[in-house]
Amino acid sequence: MMDYLSKSIYEIHKALVNKEVTPLDLVKEALEKIKNDTNNAFEYIYEKEAIEIAKQLEKEEVEVDNPLWGIPFAIKDNFSTKGIPTTGSSKLLEGYIPTFDSEVYRRLLNKKAIPIAKTTLDELAMGGTGSSGHLGKTYNPWDESKTRMIGGSSCGSAAACASGIVPYAIGSDTGDSVRKPASYSALVGFKPTWGRISRYGLFTFAASLDTVAYFTRNVKDSALLLSVLAGHDIKDTTSSSLPIEEYKETKPYNVTIIKEIYDDLKDETIKKTFDKLIKDLKEKGYKINTMSIGFDIAKAIYSCYYIISSAESTSNNANLDGIKFGVNKEASTYEEMLFKVRTEGFSDRIRRRFVIGSISLLEENQEEIYLRALRCRRVIVDTFNKILESNDAIILPASPTIAPLFGDDVPKKSFAKDATVSDNYLAFANLGGYPSITLPLGFEKGMPFGVNLTSHHFTESKLLKMAQEVEDITGLKDLVKK
Repeated sequence: MMDYLSKSIYEIHKALVNKEVTPLDLVKEALEKIKNDTNNAFEYIYEKEAIEIAKQLEKEEVEVDNPLWGIPFAIKDNFSTKGIPTTGSSKLLEGYIPTFDSEVYRRLLNKKAIPIAKTTLDELAMGGTGSSGHLGKTYNPWDESKTRMIGGSSCGSAAACASGIVPYAIGSDTGDSVRKPASYSALVGFKPTWGRISRYGLFTFAASLDTVAYFTRNVKDSALLLSVLAGHDIKDTTSSSLPIEEYKETKPYNVTIIKEIYDDLKDETIKKTFDKLIKDLKEKGYKINTMSIGFDIAKAIYSCYYIISSAESTSNNANLDGIKFGVNKEASTYEEMLFKVRTEGFSDRIRRRFVIGSISLLEENQEEIYLRALRCRRVIVDTFNKILESNDAIILPASPTIAPLFGDDVPKKSFAKDATVSDNYLAFANLGGYPSITLPLGFEKGMPFGVNLTSHHFTESKLLKMAQEVEDITGLKDLVKK
């Protein structure tokens, strides 16, 4: 059988319309690929459910105006799925089966897309390594040695899309959890404006930072998913009712490079490839600026993100006590039971996050740690707001390196004076709620690396237009590692 699932959404849809393939064929192809997958990307496989949905769809006519009809997709295992186990890749939530669907999942089902798998993640979406979930490491399909990570926290969704199992996969992005793995796996990773897509049914990590995001293999497919998933949801009061506007041409675009982040780049291949892209954009009429935010602000992005996200996660996950959800431990007191449940149910990284969050929120520490981080966030956001008021987008390499080796995945000097700013800057888009997209830029040692574009709030149409032009220049789209 032809490999349909390595194609784009629109190409698969065309094949369905032309009756070259059926939904059941696609499901069987996906299940066969999952069976042979060696990347540890899945928490739950919809084997029986997907076949049943596909058989039902085959009794219907293909919906010509619905490109998602009959096509399998994967979704990160921190989205609630009614009647289907949802663990957040945490030992503590093993066996938890929700009683309701997340809004994103519901909208895809309404489009008659076929869920094929729930994907792995860093435990409770806290982490950027793809190695802290209860099933262990998720591997990068581009690295046959299984020594390089794919990044996280949306590791499984990235691996499923990059290996051609599904043409798109849903994730969530709190600091760079979709955009960084996209850079490491030759994918398009898109995080819309905060509030653009409903987060109802998404396990909350840090509510002021969390954004529904997703992977595709080209920009056109990414734009399609936005049109399906965006829109107000009465179940999520933070979701926006602003329409996605038709983008009107305003070229030449003004695009800026942040000096401190660019200057921090050490990899000559990535730097030269990025410089070549900038030259090509200039030839297309782009005006390229270089602006400074000051090294102190650049360095503060990650520290600010880490404190705020840890504090919010501590509060948001206080209900994970072994009574309402997940595992339960015998104990004589509630405190003893809570200690046992959380000690055995959470990994070291989660416990560390909660400790930092709890310390930050203590009354005697709030002014010096948590409130200071909030004031720092205001300075960072004001700085980037000012830049984006006079520029259409910020453009930079999405990561200063190709996918790191496992073992190099825990920064030893996260808050030190010499901590790298080019590796952690993407969190500014979460601190400010901006739409941000990563797409393939080049390869080094057979491993991909990406470029990132970030624009002002609710300018997704313009951002996608610029991303399309970058994709046209690089020619890097629909990439699959088989």
